[in-house]
Amino acid sequence: MTKQNNSGQNNYGQNTQLVHGGINRTQFDETAETLYLTSGYVYGSAEEAEAAFDESIDRFVYSRYGNPTVEVLQQRMAELEGAEACLATGTGMAAIFAAMACQLSVGDRVVASRALFGACHAILTKILPKWGVDVELVDGRELSAWQEALSRPCKIVFLETPSNPTLQLVDLAKVSELAHQAGARVVVDNVFATPILQRPLLFGADIICYSATKHIDGQGRVLGGFVLGSEGFIKNELMPFYRQTGATISSFNAWVLLKSLETLPLRVDAQTKTAYKIAQMLDSHEAVLSVSYPGLPSHPQYELAKKQMSDFGSLIAFEVKGEKDGAFRFLNSLSLILISNNLGDSKSLACHPSSTTHMNIGPEERDKLDIKDGHIRLSVGLEDCDDLIKDLRQALDIIA
Repeated sequence: MTKQNNSGQNNYGQNTQLVHGGINRTQFDETAETLYLTSGYVYGSAEEAEAAFDESIDRFVYSRYGNPTVEVLQQRMAELEGAEACLATGTGMAAIFAAMACQLSVGDRVVASRALFGACHAILTKILPKWGVDVELVDGRELSAWQEALSRPCKIVFLETPSNPTLQLVDLAKVSELAHQAGARVVVDNVFATPILQRPLLFGADIICYSATKHIDGQGRVLGGFVLGSEGFIKNELMPFYRQTGATISSFNAWVLLKSLETLPLRVDAQTKTAYKIAQMLDSHEAVLSVSYPGLPSHPQYELAKKQMSDFGSLIAFEVKGEKDGAFRFLNSLSLILISNNLGDSKSLACHPSSTTHMNIGPEERDKLDIKDGHIRLSVGLEDCDDLIKDLRQALDIIA
């Protein structure tokens, strides 16, 4: 169901939209967005129920299909992303899976960047091939690899930029152009960049996915996801799949995410500023073998990052001495920073990708992605920068 946005059109600035976007007040004129905890809806007559189900009238019929609280969240996210439409899902992986699965049939072809989150890698290499979908992985950094893979017809191009966990970048504009020439839609997992720092639609992408569990919630409370794209894609292709497969977000989680969106720019800005200072410190420490952060001139795709990102994000990947043993000793020596596989939280979180998020892709695939046994993924939070640097230094000094 489509609701009228009462926020005053899209001519407001980003921060204003994140506070007011999509609000539909009840007759009580409440200040905060209303939380509708309901599974279903009632009708004034059997004729009204029939009209609702054959869609001759526009109204809510069941919260697996749509809910007033969820509708406000979707409207707000669409305004933020600059997309025609948005559909919220129960998790980020539900968003990614639904965005691809609703388009694919036996014999279709998907080309994807090899540098992916472990669960995304599993969808592409384990699930879709069982359905008769041809999947080809390429080095997303190499334009020639995209050119070769997209010299044949293709249904979907899927990529992350920056990638999880080593922050490799893909040239969105050039890959989107190649994809469209091959007849493909471009689906982008924009989680690391957030909608604050990167707008893939401006560079030619067609569909954007988010795990709202990360920066959008930003406080480790709820799961959620988003798919954003054209109104035609959301309504005619994604929505039928979504309704029948139950990827629905709960109205409570939607309400929490609505409140989180109000502070998203403030949090991302503060986290990014701290992350840059930490990346500089790590780059100079003797216990660190390498640092991957798009905001450092040493990043091999630094110029591309400046071109397609407004800032460089809160995630840092770095390799410590001592391989897995060194990485574990480093993590176990942290006192303020927490060991966790989540990211985008107000609390700083660190993990060892080889033994957690990317364990199941196997050592051979990790080698292709240059994920070392000494790699650490750090998600920078909202703590005082000096406190975080102090904690990192003392842990690094132990393995120096």
